[in-house]
Amino acid sequence: MQNLQMNTQQDVKLTEFKQMLKKHSLKATPQRLAVHIAMMELGHASADMVTDYIIKNSETKITTASVYNILTQLANIGIYNHRMTPNNKMYFDVNTFKHIHLYDSVNQTFTDILDEELMTLINSHLKKRRFRGYSVDNIDIQLIAHPTRKKTISNSSF
Repeated sequence: MQNLQMNTQQDVKLTEFKQMLKKHSLKATPQRLAVHIAMMELGHASADMVTDYIIKNSETKITTASVYNILTQLANIGIYNHRMTPNNKMYFDVNTFKHIHLYDSVNQTFTDILDEELMTLINSHLKKRRFRGYSVDNIDIQLIAHPTRKKTISNSSF
């Protein structure tokens, strides 16, 4: 029963995706569908990661360059967002709503931080600020961090 429910949810998401493509006069090609299925599974991903996913999980033939072009096109029309890592690698994000990102600089992964209170505080504070010659279009917060591990003391250390 759970597999049927998951398949139904995936079908709904694919139907919505096809409608978004149609709205922007784009065809639901096998390549676009494969990229979208990969992104729905991965959440945050680079073109390389999406290509690897498609190669392992699909029969669709596609190059990394084509994946990057599709991801960029979909980000430009608002279906995905894009993120740049500190080492200048482009990642794409399926979540287009306002949220904060935590970038793990060791594992090179993104995690969404959903903190409505913090976003409200930041928006409220910045609404009061003026930046001469500029109008703020968007607020994009990315925290860069590394994992912490507690050091364990073994008996051999003594």
